[in-house]
Amino acid sequence: MSRPNVLLITLDQYRGDSLSCAGHPVVRTPHLDALAADGVRLANHYAQAAPCAPGRAALYTGTYQMTNRVVANGTPLDDRFDNVARFARRAGYDPTLFGYTDQGIDPRTVDDRNDPRLSDYEGVLPGFDVGLDLRGPAEPWLAWLADLGDDLPDAERALITEPDRAAELSQSAFLTDHLLDWIGRQDEPWFAHASYLRPHPPYRAAGHWSSAYDSVELPVPVPAGEHLHAIQRALLANPRSAAPTDPARMARWQAQYYGMCSEVDDQLGREWAELRRLGQWNDTIVIVTADHGEQLGDQGLIEKAGFFESSYHIVGIVRDPRRPDGAGTVVDDFTENVDILPTIAHLLDEEVPLQCDGHPLTPFVDGGRPPHWRDSAHWEWDWRDSVSWDADDPWDRSPDRCNLATLRTRTHAYVQFGNGSWRCFDLAADPTWRTEVDDPAVVLPLAQEMIDWRSNNLDRTLTGFLLRDGGVGRWPFTPADE
Repeated sequence: MSRPNVLLITLDQYRGDSLSCAGHPVVRTPHLDALAADGVRLANHYAQAAPCAPGRAALYTGTYQMTNRVVANGTPLDDRFDNVARFARRAGYDPTLFGYTDQGIDPRTVDDRNDPRLSDYEGVLPGFDVGLDLRGPAEPWLAWLADLGDDLPDAERALITEPDRAAELSQSAFLTDHLLDWIGRQDEPWFAHASYLRPHPPYRAAGHWSSAYDSVELPVPVPAGEHLHAIQRALLANPRSAAPTDPARMARWQAQYYGMCSEVDDQLGREWAELRRLGQWNDTIVIVTADHGEQLGDQGLIEKAGFFESSYHIVGIVRDPRRPDGAGTVVDDFTENVDILPTIAHLLDEEVPLQCDGHPLTPFVDGGRPPHWRDSAHWEWDWRDSVSWDADDPWDRSPDRCNLATLRTRTHAYVQFGNGSWRCFDLAADPTWRTEVDDPAVVLPLAQEMIDWRSNNLDRTLTGFLLRDGGVGRWPFTPADE
């Protein structure tokens, strides 16, 4: 094939362990399993931030939060950044969105201060055409349900009542219907971004998926430890982030979450089947990832917050039919969502945007390994918009100190907080993030690695260019040249 189709899929809040091919004892994901068998599964794949807008900013721009500075749902994405949609358009595609991107518009690009885009963070990433708009109100889906006789007041109510309707009427099915209709009408290579809401809460799976795991013995979440950081105490005191203390209720939420995982897997199976029917399966690059993870009761928490791994370890699968040597490979190295844009660029034989903090995963897709690769994963969390402190809590409330960065190696996790404090966990002794270590011989090298990571990934939008020797050019040596 000359130029492939590209299908970029995000599953909102999808944990990296919630795949049957990853060894999960309960959840069934036959279609994601099949994709992994035909491509490369990234077993240690991580989001770079949470919640949705920060996580997606890192994915779409290939930059860490320290660079793009999208710190909350509502932080505008600086228009100076390149992104996956703009890149795809330069590569000759008309990139088309089905779902949402949660990226607020840069207010400096808007002349009218009454522009409604300035009051809503759920904007469309610049560069995308919109095939189906399922931003917050999800109006097309609600209108469709109303035409079928199910008139609901808002999207939240529609999602809560999904168990009461057939799975074929779910928001996920509605998105898939529109995506497949659009694909069937394309007569040129296409680039589509399918952004599914599920398995994001509310914890309500559609139709028969809501009872798929009712009678199954579910994994017991990792309980909170004895020595809680102030951040964790604040999250446990917040009803929006504290997990149910009743085990039966928590199990019901788990069952619904796994039901939503199987539900979106079923929708992806429809996509694989239709691409085969259309003769496009071997012409289509497919990438599946998530914006962030889900605590699902771990550490006493739900949703996504804090520094714990469950909020950042996510699904990651890359399949390029032109590169069969890597089919079935499971990559154990640490990979990150900032690698997705560079990977798409490499797979399309295009230049990686200079701003990218991530690196192409192409050697893994080919069944090999890059000669130089990271030995740790990284993520950041800014809680200025997420945590309410008790009046007597001594924490510095300055917004720019309400942040943390985490460095996770094979054996340890080091967390650096914005007020200068830190925590270090011995994951080799206890993978549940409840055993701390303060031995300087362990902590100091991790702190130094954290400093090195941050200093080497500061914004370098123009640092790779030289205005000399006859015009604008790049430095003669880059890591990709090794």
